Amino acid sequence: MSVHATTIDQETVTRLSSEFHRCFSDFDAGPGLFAADTFFDFLPPMWRFQFEGPGEAFTSQLRSIAEGPVDVEVVRTIPTTTGFVTEHIETQHTPLGEVVARRLHLCEVSDGRICAVVTYCNGGWDAELRSRHSAQAPMVAGRS
Repeated sequence: MSVHATTIDQETVTRLSSEFHRCFSDFDAGPGLFAADTFFDFLPPMWRFQFEGPGEAFTSQLRSIAEGPVDVEVVRTIPTTTGFVTEHIETQHTPLGEVVARRLHLCEVSDGRICAVVTYCNGGWDAELRSRHSAQAPMVAGRS
């Protein structure tokens, strides 16, 4: 017997990914995005924290760390057999200038809703750190 793993359907991935990314700028999770008992596992630099609950718990956390309006650029979203992996670049417009963070999210989906999120974040980079990085770290042209 041969078992073929299939990815989740593209329409569901597109809908959930779009709504998920919008949470970072609007601080609101629309109905149907998260399961009531969604597991969240966040790994910012040098730290880790977890919680469970509906979308309100997630957006409350995002709201608590926002220091100003937020823009999100989605780099890519890739369907998996159980959900999707998505990457974005977040820019917060703070009173002291822009702070940029790059995040990778592994989202599990059940019954058309996100039921688990693991997020890896490189932290917030202010203008000074971005400038130092630009001057000191080799990067390949054309790759983001």
